[in-house]
Amino acid sequence: MDELNVQVSLYNRHRNGRYSSYKGTVGKVARNVLHQHFNETVPFKVLHTDVTQVRLADTKWAYVSAITDEASKEVLAFQVSNSPNSKLIMDTLDELTENIPEGMKPIIHSDQGWHYQLNYYTDKLSEKKFIQSMSRKGNCLDNAPIESFFHLLKTECLNGFPQCKDIGEFKEITKNYVDWFNNRRISQKTKGMTPCEYREHALAL
Repeated sequence: MDELNVQVSLYNRHRNGRYSSYKGTVGKVARNVLHQHFNETVPFKVLHTDVTQVRLADTKWAYVSAITDEASKEVLAFQVSNSPNSKLIMDTLDELTENIPEGMKPIIHSDQGWHYQLNYYTDKLSEKKFIQSMSRKGNCLDNAPIESFFHLLKTECLNGFPQCKDIGEFKEITKNYVDWFNNRRISQKTKGMTPCEYREHALAL
């Protein structure tokens, strides 16, 4: 493939490399509450968050911060920025608080990225009475549900598209994908229902 200058069209890991925000211990590292027990069936109980990156055609990076529900697989928050900064993370939390019922106190699991250790993030979780959980250092399997969503995003949404020309186009394409993912994409993991359908079904039991 190298000699023929051929690339795999399904998924180009060099174009959509995994973002690493680990910078050592720069704040508070929370304990791992989940220990890879991803068996929650009730929505809004266990959530997963992370940041990933995608290379754009203008050679810049787009950064995606998302929060997904372990039970329903629903994307509860999805923010895009040209920088993986504190605003991106806080905008994600703000969107989450708008999309979950008042009074819910979910576990929010992340990796040990620097932004998840700092006071602005931990104080916000404490204010909302959310329970913080973190993966072990360098163990992406500890946060497999959000890694799985990012893989689907990059293969289902971006496969077949040329690189998005800029962050504006990327935002539009991914916004449409998240709407389709939540409201139209069925899965065996959600009993043949969409994430939103499963959420309503599970909460009605």
